[in-house]
Amino acid sequence: MRKFLLLITVISVFASCDKLDELTKFNIDYTTQVTIPSSTGIDLPFDMFTPDVETNSESEFEVNDTRKDLIEEIKLTELELKITTPDDSDFSFLESLKVYISAEGLEEIMIASKDEVEETVGDVLDVDVIDVDLKDYIKKDKFNLRLETVTDELISTDHEIDVNTTFFVDAKILGL
Repeated sequence: MRKFLLLITVISVFASCDKLDELTKFNIDYTTQVTIPSSTGIDLPFDMFTPDVETNSESEFEVNDTRKDLIEEIKLTELELKITTPDDSDFSFLESLKVYISAEGLEEIMIASKDEVEETVGDVLDVDVIDVDLKDYIKKDKFNLRLETVTDELISTDHEIDVNTTFFVDAKILGL
């Protein structure tokens, strides 16, 4: 009977740890914008830079009951592009895309890409994310995204695009 009670206690402790662990996992969303200028060259790579994205990571971590020093990893889980203007446009002009992140004092790295953009994709494009730990970038005060794009048709109007990102944060339980 004692062994059974001990087993139940051990299982309860581990189950509680799993529940606590889930409390230290959360998402942070950021949105920034880029403009693809009209008459951009066809089949030539060109870069677009987002404005600096303020992370507000200290307050984001505090709201989720953690601190910078307790972050184990941060990974990009979703990167979505959405055309905001012109209203009737879609991503059919885009052939391929690579997205890079940079922050002060850190090397620029690729975080997402789309090798072939389908012609029927519409005005929202989900970009394939790369499994890489980005905690050093998101813990900074700000970061920047660079989009390297290749178009396969001429566009006659500037395209304003929202870049929506979701980062998954995993922090240590109670500093353990």
